[in-house]
Amino acid sequence: MPSPREWMEGARLRTLPAAVAPVIAGTGAAAYEGAASFPRALLAAGVALALQVGVNFANDYSDGIRGTDEVRVGPTRLTASGAVAPRTVKTAAMAGFAVAGVFGLVLCALAGTWWLLAVGALCVVAAWFYTGGKNPYGYRGLGEVAVFVFFGLVATVGTTYTQVGRATWPALLAGVGIGLLACALLMANNIRDIPTDVGAGKRTLAVRLGAERARVAYVVLLVGALVAGLACAAWTPWALVVLVLAAPVVVLSRRVLGGATGRDLIAVLRDTGLLELAFGLLLGAALLA
Repeated sequence: MPSPREWMEGARLRTLPAAVAPVIAGTGAAAYEGAASFPRALLAAGVALALQVGVNFANDYSDGIRGTDEVRVGPTRLTASGAVAPRTVKTAAMAGFAVAGVFGLVLCALAGTWWLLAVGALCVVAAWFYTGGKNPYGYRGLGEVAVFVFFGLVATVGTTYTQVGRATWPALLAGVGIGLLACALLMANNIRDIPTDVGAGKRTLAVRLGAERARVAYVVLLVGALVAGLACAAWTPWALVVLVLAAPVVVLSRRVLGGATGRDLIAVLRDTGLLELAFGLLLGAALLA
């Protein structure tokens, strides 16, 4: 029987801070319009967290049965290691998606935005076919596109929409920043896995770019996120507070450009996730001020 620690590793708890960042930023954008709702924000956070856990288990299952995770540098995966039966991991993924669906249903009922259920269903489909199905788009270098759209724009602007009843420019800019940081998180992960992904035939964007250009792309994503956050100063000068993140951006950039590999990139992953959370907190607070 797998231990609770193994299940927690399978859930990839390090990714969860990044999951709530768009909810915080989106709620800040709603507060700027004088329409923030704490209960709806909590429901949106429930959707984001459950969906993230579902995605993590889905990737564990799909990569595991394909043999992609047989040789790993990062944390052990449940399916590939044989610690948990593939069907059980798949069930855990579906349970995560189901919980996200319940939270989303309640949120749409409160907000009266029933059409967002279709968007939520599309999110689940995108989450599954990232590494699942016969031709997963994550294996063709399109993972960053989906992450930017769903974990950036949809999550942030959707949070604002359920509270304000419309999309706003600050929410959109916040979504761009969050999406770019989410892409940076994925890029760092895929830079770490380039050697094993090449052997498994997984053509991520990092594999397609090559290690050197992928590292440059990681830095560009971080800088782009800061620019998007600073652009919110057109609505509130408090948005300039995101400049305090320039220091950690420089530190992370130097580590990645300096050639960090293998386990050294695990710390980069952790810190990039925390950077995304800090971005959401600071920008959300700036819009709330």
